[in-house]
Amino acid sequence: MHMQETIIRWATPVFFALIALELLVARWRGVRAYAGNDAVSSIGLGVISQIVGVFGKLLTFGIYAWCVQHLALFALPPHSVWVWALALLLYDFCYYWLHRCGHRVNILWAAHVVHHQSEHYNLSTALRQTGSGVLLGWLFYLPLALLGVPLDVFVMVALVDLLYQFWVHTEQIGRLGWFDRVFCSPSNHRAHHAVNERYLDRNYGGILIVWDRLFRTFVEEDDNEPPVYGTRSPLRSWNPLWANLEVYWSTAVDAWHARRWRDKLQIWLKPPGWRPADVAARYPKPAFVMSGERFDPPLSRAATVYVLLQFALLLAMATQFLGLAATATLATLLVYAVYLVAGLCVLGALMEGRRWAPWAEALRVLATALLPLLTRQWFGESRLDGHIAWVIAALFGLSALALPWVVGQPGANVSGRMAAS
Repeated sequence: MHMQETIIRWATPVFFALIALELLVARWRGVRAYAGNDAVSSIGLGVISQIVGVFGKLLTFGIYAWCVQHLALFALPPHSVWVWALALLLYDFCYYWLHRCGHRVNILWAAHVVHHQSEHYNLSTALRQTGSGVLLGWLFYLPLALLGVPLDVFVMVALVDLLYQFWVHTEQIGRLGWFDRVFCSPSNHRAHHAVNERYLDRNYGGILIVWDRLFRTFVEEDDNEPPVYGTRSPLRSWNPLWANLEVYWSTAVDAWHARRWRDKLQIWLKPPGWRPADVAARYPKPAFVMSGERFDPPLSRAATVYVLLQFALLLAMATQFLGLAATATLATLLVYAVYLVAGLCVLGALMEGRRWAPWAEALRVLATALLPLLTRQWFGESRLDGHIAWVIAALFGLSALALPWVVGQPGANVSGRMAAS
């Protein structure tokens, strides 16, 4: 299980190198592929997904291992090439059905929606992953355990399936001919992420698009109707916790308002957007209208640079967190996770221009500067080297000093207004 975190840590620099390449190609072509606030939000949600995964694997892989040990119909050899090939094929087939149900069952959509919230489509979108998918997603892969696919093989083919899907999240690669007919490709996946009626709820394949052709959920990207990205209930927020909770909350509110107990249950199992008739009548929502306006609260250049620098520091800490997963105590990991998630939430609030955000950020950077210096400790380090403590103190101390100047620059938004992009 720890091998997965190790591979992701090594793959992360490759991800960022490819993101930089995509950005350069887009600029060379004269198109805007990225918005800084959206990319920070997407990558931050990927960080939270990895953090949750460290704890969730104890549940998901634990259940899988138990099923392989006690319920497997066959004892498949873990070093056989055909077992690995079969496992990858079966995993991708199970992924198709998880993905399809994730769009057709509301409680599963509540987790999967995170991946679709971005109104941009680029490689950072690939990193935008749910933090709650571990709750139910494992159920769809139990057939592999029943067939006897060893845990180590399952873990690695799951990682292969996930890593493959990174490169298809781009607008910089066009049609690929025969490849598009067999595999999930950028063209096929662009259609999947679109909210246009033509493309809605299609192209669920992870590696193979053959599943969609077989089960009649395939649609081809149409050059005459460019995909419009996002969801039909736009998030309009950079808060990563709200991004993970918004559909759970709205569904729970509708379930509370429903008069019939049957409806209180059905709303979780019906397709996204379904509402009991009595709830829809008493609490109507506006109909979906296609809009070209993206959520983009104005932010000064100084604040943008500040957020990007602080986000880079949090990314470095998140990498350290993944490295600690195999050795640190549960208490250390939990406290570190809370610190990282809180930091991402505060940066999101800064990008939204929340009035309380500068005060919360000042508290965060001051605490980060002082605690290692005073205690000579850091997460996973019982005795922090004095030079490192001074470096941390200097970095975050300077951040605290710069913060009043940063938030005072013209162009910063303090009311959460929305601007067209």
